[in-house]
Amino acid sequence: MLKTLIIASFLALSTSFNLSAAELKVGYVQVDKILQEAPQTAESGKKLEREFSPRSQELDRMQKQIRDIEAALDKEGVTLSETDRRNKERDASNLKIEFQRKQRELREDINLRKNEELASLQDRINKAVQTVSETEGYDLVVYGGVAYASKKIDITDKVLKLLGKK
Repeated sequence: MLKTLIIASFLALSTSFNLSAAELKVGYVQVDKILQEAPQTAESGKKLEREFSPRSQELDRMQKQIRDIEAALDKEGVTLSETDRRNKERDASNLKIEFQRKQRELREDINLRKNEELASLQDRINKAVQTVSETEGYDLVVYGGVAYASKKIDITDKVLKLLGKK
């Protein structure tokens, strides 16, 4: 008797769960596609390029200066006095050290700013996904870790449209 009651309860619960699941509206978003196609991605890249261009140009000038000193050493190395040659070698060495330090700092600063820009873009994407989901009555929207999603539940283009792509 108890076994029959448990089975009946299980069947009733599973039937009501199936009815609820049938009414569930599910959507899927391809975040990698959004990150590639969203206009904010290109804007962010241009913004970073403008921000770091002066420092990059300074590194280019330093690199040219190092090459010029080394070329002068190769060309005039035989005719220079030992002291002058050592001074130029020391200058080139000091310049190389400074160049490497500035290059490392630039890379670190660029990576930091890229991460900041990516976080900002992710916030905008999340807000757009939430807006589309609420507007169109989705109960569940997933992105990431999905093995398969059919085209009929893919709302990526709607999110891109809200972000200004299409």
